[in-house]
Amino acid sequence: MSGGIEPFHLSVPQSTLDDLQRRLRGTRWPDAETVKDWTQGVPLEAVRELVDYWQTDYDWRRCEAMLNAFGQYRLEVDGVWIHFLHARSPVSGALPLLMTHGWPGSVIEFHKAIGPLIDPVAHGGASTDAFHVVAPSLPGFGFSDKPTRTGWNVERIAAAWDVLMRRLGYDSYVAQGGDWGAIVSSALGQAAPPGLAAIHLTTVVVGPTDEGDNLTKEEKIEFASNAERRQSEFGYAMIQSTKPQTLGYALADSPAGQAAWIYEKFHGWMDCMGQPESVLSRDDILDNIMLYWLPNTAAASARLYWESLRTAVRPRKINVPVGCSIFPKELSRPPRKWADKFYSNIIYWCALERGGHFAAFEQPGIFVDEVRKCFRLVR
Repeated sequence: MSGGIEPFHLSVPQSTLDDLQRRLRGTRWPDAETVKDWTQGVPLEAVRELVDYWQTDYDWRRCEAMLNAFGQYRLEVDGVWIHFLHARSPVSGALPLLMTHGWPGSVIEFHKAIGPLIDPVAHGGASTDAFHVVAPSLPGFGFSDKPTRTGWNVERIAAAWDVLMRRLGYDSYVAQGGDWGAIVSSALGQAAPPGLAAIHLTTVVVGPTDEGDNLTKEEKIEFASNAERRQSEFGYAMIQSTKPQTLGYALADSPAGQAAWIYEKFHGWMDCMGQPESVLSRDDILDNIMLYWLPNTAAASARLYWESLRTAVRPRKINVPVGCSIFPKELSRPPRKWADKFYSNIIYWCALERGGHFAAFEQPGIFVDEVRKCFRLVR
């Protein structure tokens, strides 16, 4: 491939998998929680069951083969090698789609959506909805390099993503994301490079410009709900944005600890009635966890919060076309009126009945339908 892009074939040494098994067997467990729910964190029994499955039934080679089948590549941008999936559509004239994951996600989030996106006819859709899918791993995540110097904030990542799309030969493209992926996509939208046609967000980070005036009853409820979620769910972000290195020692040494740190967010942020396995299989959950454990990215991925959290949550003025899909269990569910203050050209807005923070992972069918509907408007 052109532009310094290299094929990437994933083949984890068996010794690495053997070491994981040794560590899982030697887990030193904490005392059980003193409550009968998840309010103190992941219950001991729940983590034990997940780790037991990891030891006895989970097959990494299955996941490895799936990722290799999509087509994996790496590209050096600004001294950092970026890992990405590149799944080209068989349809002539397909629209290039850049999809960005967040934390604690990975490119695994998209694995059920890629097939329908690149080959809609094979999945009951129309050829006019076809996409070429590019899904990079954020720097410090997955099999992208870990930056060794400061400065890799969301703006720099957005600029790197535009370089990636141009190196792939895509002069025009659309971008999509949730969580950090939404913030990176928003940074792209704010920068508005010439090739960017539109963005689609499943996490919409906006709020009222004046918290005290002219809020409807429903808006006041949403504002209060956002404040409650920040209080109960965002302790992890304070740790990762202030002391990511200290956290890294524990998570890099203990696979059970790394699993619990991520598993808690699946429980709290998915539309799953408190049962993550009712929406995702244990294989799905562990596939995603493995993309943190195998490349040892606990500290590196947390550093994105240190680099960007202080500025990332500020709403961005965006003039490129924007589509927003609001899933009911997403952490931020602003009314359209709030978004209109920051996005001058909202071309698509839809509030869904099912789904949570990990939209493509939890509800791939709904997610694909939303992406298709949004970007039909700019084809």
